[in-house]
Amino acid sequence: MSVTTEPIPQPRPRPLLGNLPDFDAGKGVFGLVELAQEYGPIYRLELPGNDLVVVSSQELVDELCDEKRFDKKVHTPLQNVRDFAGDGLFTAETQEPNWGAAHRILMPAFGPAALRTMFDGMTDIAEQLLLKWERQGPAHRIDVGDNTTRLTLDTIALCSFGYRFNSMYSDQMHPFVGAMVRSLVESGERGHRLPLQNRLMVRTRHQYDEDKRLMFEIADQLIADRRRHPLPGGEHDILDTMLEATDPLTGERLSDENVRYQLVTFLIAGHETTSGLLTFTVHELLRHPEVLAKAQAHVDEVLGNRAPRFEDLVELGYLDRVLKESLRLWPTAPAFAVQPYEDTVIGGRYPVRAGQTLLVLIPQLHRDPAVWDRPEDYDPDRFAFERAEQLPPNAWKPFGNGQRSCIGRGFALQEATLFLAMLLQRFDLTAATRTTGSTSSRR
Repeated sequence: MSVTTEPIPQPRPRPLLGNLPDFDAGKGVFGLVELAQEYGPIYRLELPGNDLVVVSSQELVDELCDEKRFDKKVHTPLQNVRDFAGDGLFTAETQEPNWGAAHRILMPAFGPAALRTMFDGMTDIAEQLLLKWERQGPAHRIDVGDNTTRLTLDTIALCSFGYRFNSMYSDQMHPFVGAMVRSLVESGERGHRLPLQNRLMVRTRHQYDEDKRLMFEIADQLIADRRRHPLPGGEHDILDTMLEATDPLTGERLSDENVRYQLVTFLIAGHETTSGLLTFTVHELLRHPEVLAKAQAHVDEVLGNRAPRFEDLVELGYLDRVLKESLRLWPTAPAFAVQPYEDTVIGGRYPVRAGQTLLVLIPQLHRDPAVWDRPEDYDPDRFAFERAEQLPPNAWKPFGNGQRSCIGRGFALQEATLFLAMLLQRFDLTAATRTTGSTSSRR
């Protein structure tokens, strides 16, 4: 059978810089979205030392999710993150022994039984933040992004590592957060500079090295503290699993260095993405008061005035729809890359090379008009069971794909559902103005 191929659409490259001037780095991933709106569901960019094929339609993405033909690609941005996350789950190559070992060891640690044991810790941290809001009163203006970052950092640390950052009790964010944010920003910006520029930015490199040292120091401290002070009463958490469990395939344990990288990975991925999900959800609820009212009535019906229990989570189905619709419009991990195992053709006409970087652009995928009616509208009922069943495969991908998808998906959704339920149960939300705050207690 013969296949007629055609070149992938591409902005005209410039000498030396390639397509770098066509990409507005200040807009982040939405700079790529703008190019997708101009060049269509597949286009190619030439970048210094690299080229990138950006894919965003459900039809093409469905093909790229075939793990028999495509594997995760640790492309340039992830290679830069790997400088401080090492061969942790997110930045390791699939073929690396440490990825396979950590994946086999840690999958059960994020399973349903483990999530039940984490419920009390999640409630503990959520209660701290909500109590703080109650005491600050309705006139206090709340920075939702800042507060949910504190919430999710403290939650992942307590539930996974038995450690309290106590972020609610300090005006300043924990030093890990500043180091992490600066490192992530710098790792992203390095991919948009020429190598000579990176070498000449001495002060930036020095700050980056200091931030990396601090993150490693905090992770190593957590490991050392646990070895000196095991959890009381025979309790066991994810840190214990990483330190003590053996790979069921090889019988070997993770090295201390790899445990360090997993800790840094979980602290980054386990709090930054979930805080973004909660922030965007509050933003959309305030923009859509009818959805907010429906969500609040749903919480009142399920919980009344009592404290939530683990068994309530499955009953909070409307909140699940709300969160999934927020992830559709505002996926907090907005792209993932794959690579073909062999030279192949996608979409029946676009040739791609073995090892070439194919970037799945999730915000544009989630707005594909062939799948989503009125794609810019915020409509949680898209994820009602009957409608969600009708979605074509791989149309909604906020957690990545296949064996390389986010291992903490259940953790993130449980934490977000619980906090959102407790928030709506206890507060009426209003957008902050120049003179008022953004919550008032319902008690």
